[in-house]
Amino acid sequence: MSKSHDDRCVLVTGAGRGIGRAIALAFADAGARVGALDQDADSAAETAALAESRGTAAVAVGADVSDYPRMEDALAKVVDTLGPVDILINNAGISPKQDGVRVPFTELDPAEWTEVVAVNLTGCFNAARIVAPGMVERRRGAIVNMSSVAGKAYLDVIGAHYSATKAALIGFTRHLAGELGPHGITVNAIAPGRIDSPMGRMVGPEVNEAIRRATPLGRFGEGADVANVALFLTAPETGFVTGQTIDVAGGWMMT
Repeated sequence: MSKSHDDRCVLVTGAGRGIGRAIALAFADAGARVGALDQDADSAAETAALAESRGTAAVAVGADVSDYPRMEDALAKVVDTLGPVDILINNAGISPKQDGVRVPFTELDPAEWTEVVAVNLTGCFNAARIVAPGMVERRRGAIVNMSSVAGKAYLDVIGAHYSATKAALIGFTRHLAGELGPHGITVNAIAPGRIDSPMGRMVGPEVNEAIRRATPLGRFGEGADVANVALFLTAPETGFVTGQTIDVAGGWMMT
């Protein structure tokens, strides 16, 4: 029985845990070959092993998405092992806090700002810049960038650097959709709300409970909720959807 992503190769950044791992495994279940990339090579290897246990080919690569030369090497390993990348999921991201609380903008260390921009925004540029030429040559491909509801509305639990990068990814997504569309490539973004993940658990339980109460569906999202939208946005049957940012937030922060 064929699956929705049979004979396709997906690269997932930040695949070592949380949302990234859920996405990688959802693509494995859908028949795709999986490149699991994470700064933590051991976590990436765990994800790749789980993907292989689902009956697909997978490879783990350890790399910092903000390091362009390292990313070139990592993606070359994926291509050499699994074939050309058909789908890129730009999921890697960081949201630094101190004791679970955001650092006020007036106290924000410029070095921390630079690090968040490098990972959350430049990291997406790096991965897309490396895989897009091959997609253009083959005249097919799909890219999904992980934004956030924090990129669309003010959240007092999130630092300025995180919000800025997630907002920038929405603009980046629209631009790439316009520029790469004539080559048969779709580019979309996902904007998660509060997802039950290691990043979501960085804040105190009272903060998360307030978010849960403010969410119309009355619960936190699961990694699978985000993964299912990533599958939808990259499926051949939805190839006329591009330039969009889809909230996966249970109705929280509707804009």
